[in-house]
Amino acid sequence: MDTPVKTDISQLRVNGERLWASLMELAQIGATPKGGVCRLTLTDLDKQGRDLVTRWAREAGMTVTIDQIGNGFMRRAGRNNSLPPIMTGSHIDTQPTGGKFDGNYGVLAGIEVVRTLNDHGIETEAPIEVAFWTNEEGSRFVPVMMGSGVFAKAFTLEHAYAATDTDGKTVKGELERIGYVGEQVPGEHPIGAYFETHIEQGPVLEDNDKTIGVVTGVLGIRWYDCTVTGMEAHAGPTPMALRKDALQVAAQLMQEVVACAHRHPPHGRGTVGMVQVHPNSRNVIPGQVKFSIDLRNATDADCDSMDQDIRAVAAKLSQDSGLPIQIDLVSNYPAQPFHAECVEAVGRAAEKLGYSHMPAVSGAGHDAVYMARLAPSGMVFIPCKDGISHNEIEDAQPEHITAGCNVLLHAMLERAGT
Repeated sequence: MDTPVKTDISQLRVNGERLWASLMELAQIGATPKGGVCRLTLTDLDKQGRDLVTRWAREAGMTVTIDQIGNGFMRRAGRNNSLPPIMTGSHIDTQPTGGKFDGNYGVLAGIEVVRTLNDHGIETEAPIEVAFWTNEEGSRFVPVMMGSGVFAKAFTLEHAYAATDTDGKTVKGELERIGYVGEQVPGEHPIGAYFETHIEQGPVLEDNDKTIGVVTGVLGIRWYDCTVTGMEAHAGPTPMALRKDALQVAAQLMQEVVACAHRHPPHGRGTVGMVQVHPNSRNVIPGQVKFSIDLRNATDADCDSMDQDIRAVAAKLSQDSGLPIQIDLVSNYPAQPFHAECVEAVGRAAEKLGYSHMPAVSGAGHDAVYMARLAPSGMVFIPCKDGISHNEIEDAQPEHITAGCNVLLHAMLERAGT
């Protein structure tokens, strides 16, 4: 066999057609009639996906390690294997009505980086690793981002093992059934730096006609349950001035959730996604309304400010209406900024390669959130059509898929050394 000719690093580019073909082949495992993918975590289809990805890794000369929660680490050796690896990755499990790219792109982009290095005979100083994390989606088992969360000690292996699906099957039992319980203790695996390439899952890059999002961090999230208590009464005999209508007060507060986000730009988000009206009868004035509040922003300080804002508005509405309003915090996910050096590496790569780019924040959670607690981390976003994800019509352009992988390649090489 001829020895590959070493290429000038600055001219190095991935094989976009090969990457696209790999994405389409993986998408056949669990393919849906509408063109999407249903490959729930720890199912037989997930096993088939894992088997295919690890086969590709071994064919590329990588060694594969599986830990006790089923996370996979596919390693390409470097000149100095005592150095912690420069890692990339994502997940290959999907939503029930998932698309071809969410998660899958990040894993296969990593394998394409390795294939490209092999093609051109390039050896890195530090090892390169590609990870796939167990149960990122959380659609079959909770919590979400389970594998990376256990790895980062956000929760225990025992807690994850005990999680059950709707049929009562456990994570541990299903990992054992598909043969993906490894020996390595989660977290006992060094990481020098971590990069994750992902479709944006939002419309900002497309709206700004940019190819690359240089992700600076992930939004903090505050989830609340809000209860407005009034009094049920007959819709006909009760005059308007004498009503204690919980829904009318709740509706005002729901509008204020959206207004609160507008008061905290540019990254404020405010959503009411779930509403329960009691007694939910056509001719009864609502006596109680429970609804969810989802507030997000780029820093914990901004999230704190939004929390104070919405609570002050609720107190004023309660005083004006005379109806009690209770707001309970049920979940708090801190904002996660990414490491400046990794963010800058992504930006430099996009600039060097001539791709249009802009700063971006992630409004969704990713495995990179937990990795950022352990090592310098960053993310690369590419556009997805109409910002749609978690949907069978999720779509991305081949040229964007290639561009994001090229940026990943050069950002990783900067950290790994050649």
